[in-house]
Amino acid sequence: MEITLAMIKELRERTSAGINDCKKALTDADGDMNKAADLLREKGLAAAAKRAGRVASQGVVECYVHGGGRIGVMVEVNCETDFVAQNEKFKAFAKDIAMHIAASSPLYVSKDDVPAEDIEKERAVLRQKALNDGKPEKIVDRIVDGQIAKFYEEYCLMEQAFVKDPDLKIADLLNSLVAVIGEKITIRRFVRFERGEGVAQKEEE
Repeated sequence: MEITLAMIKELRERTSAGINDCKKALTDADGDMNKAADLLREKGLAAAAKRAGRVASQGVVECYVHGGGRIGVMVEVNCETDFVAQNEKFKAFAKDIAMHIAASSPLYVSKDDVPAEDIEKERAVLRQKALNDGKPEKIVDRIVDGQIAKFYEEYCLMEQAFVKDPDLKIADLLNSLVAVIGEKITIRRFVRFERGEGVAQKEEE
């Protein structure tokens, strides 16, 4: 199948991968856009794994303010070198992450940041609820596992679907950038403020 420039452009917009990588992925996938995107994500995962042991101490602290000052976000995104910190793709990624945090309100960066005791408590509550609802004992743990996975997808930044492209998780977006940039990139931490958040509760107390 002939790989057109339009196809390459579409795949680049979906994955942020380089032109040559997009062309090769489309060729290997015989023009199947979804399969080509999967191939590029797998490449990003492999590239990220190779760089996992490196130190990422450079980067940027990106700020985003939404709704005329109603929501504010600060996020630290790290890379290995100051050269990459000045890269336009890297800076655009940091801006996208800050905007995503404003829209999606994650509580943690990754699953590893969720305290184990919180997950155990949540698991116990969900298990008891499933039993109270009359679910068979033999499938309760499977039901709870699915609900815990949904918890991660809702509250952990790396597991969330990217607001600009719900087909991509934030982890996929980061890994595709690692494949393009060639350095370890991490989202280290963030804070999100929403005007008036918690004020009513404090006044009631």
